[in-house]
Amino acid sequence: MEIIKLKDLLNNGEHQTVLSLFNQDVKDGRITMGTATILPGERVPKEGASKHRENEYSVIVKGSIVTKTGGKTVIVKSGEATFIPAWQEHVSYNESEESCEVVWVLVG
Repeated sequence: MEIIKLKDLLNNGEHQTVLSLFNQDVKDGRITMGTATILPGERVPKEGASKHRENEYSVIVKGSIVTKTGGKTVIVKSGEATFIPAWQEHVSYNESEESCEVVWVLVG
């Protein structure tokens, strides 16, 4: 078992929006797991849209986030999970007054 302490990954305690935690090559692809803390008013990515070759699975563990993907805009709240297919452009932003914490996994 490998354990990562999130506080050890932060540079001098500064806010870092996205942290990659684990990367594992698997047959026919790769799995990457990480966290994201999106502050009130913050947008990810800062400009444009994200897209990647992996499927993205996310769980909102605190707060809420507005996500635009696949021609739809939805609000995802704590306790909800999302799936974004590979190559689908997406953008997220935090319109609330509290930080949004996300655990995400890329599978490809």
